[in-house]
Amino acid sequence: MDAAPSSGAVAGVPKLILKLEGAALLIGAAFFYARFEGSWLWFAVLFLAPDLSFIAYPVSTRAGAIAYNAVHSTLGPLALIALAAWLGWDLGERLALIWLAHVGADRALGYGLKYATAFNDTHLGRIGKSG
Repeated sequence: MDAAPSSGAVAGVPKLILKLEGAALLIGAAFFYARFEGSWLWFAVLFLAPDLSFIAYPVSTRAGAIAYNAVHSTLGPLALIALAAWLGWDLGERLALIWLAHVGADRALGYGLKYATAFNDTHLGRIGKSG
């Protein structure tokens, strides 16, 4: 097994597993969205909506990280899908699946949850150009 990196970020095989889990989340969410016969136009339109959380970064990196992490964790969409299923709210279920697909795509691409130190500092390692 790979040794843990000194930066605290995930690396090696564990990072690969997390990326594969992200891909599985994306594929699974898209599969169930199709089963719900959701509109693929709305899927495409709303898929990037969680990235609007970047708006908080000009306030501070801390505010940006909090906003980004709030909508790029699986906690929100899983809570929404559970509540929507309990209430019989089909639209809520579809929105949660789009949200989960976005989170999965980000993880599969290596975009992790943010640290307040800098936009590029994530739990999956530093992203972007090394500077």
